[in-house]
Amino acid sequence: MGKENLTSLKDEELIYRFKTEGGSVFFDVLYKRYYSKVLDKCYSFVKNRSIAEELAEDIFSKTFEKLATFKQLSSFSSWLYSITYNFCIDYLREYKKLHYPDWSTKNEIPDIIDETDENIERINYENFLVILEMIHPEEKALLMMKYKDNLSMKQIGEALRISEDATKMRLKRARTRVIYLYSEKFLND
Repeated sequence: MGKENLTSLKDEELIYRFKTEGGSVFFDVLYKRYYSKVLDKCYSFVKNRSIAEELAEDIFSKTFEKLATFKQLSSFSSWLYSITYNFCIDYLREYKKLHYPDWSTKNEIPDIIDETDENIERINYENFLVILEMIHPEEKALLMMKYKDNLSMKQIGEALRISEDATKMRLKRARTRVIYLYSEKFLND
């Protein structure tokens, strides 16, 4: 099969061929298809292009090593993004010494926050991006996995190595924190 035809194959077909025929040519197509998206996700966490590039390369190395064991219970992109988020969070935990439970304790928010649709509808996207940079990387990852990548609670929990119940609790806390910080910074003027 010619190289130009490989790019028209779906992810599942490329993975099947990778597993059955071997050869990195199939993985190369996946790499080219997803590299910029993975790089962008890495950059959104580390805010440094060269570190983001290193992380993206490491993520694809890890993905290449694990691809033979991928069970395809979710889409390849969901699986890859889970690896990406997990890798970035692990990097930040080690590099910035950001342990989520400690950070969350030090950054308490009021218990009662109005999460009504009215408050959510008032959120401006550019201001929302500012708030995303103010929260813990793990909370940011939770929100991005849920609302940008549409991952299930189970997939998010697996990516972050926490239970589904903990995922739900942390996601609620992340939403609450974003709404609280947003209202404090942009709505109380």
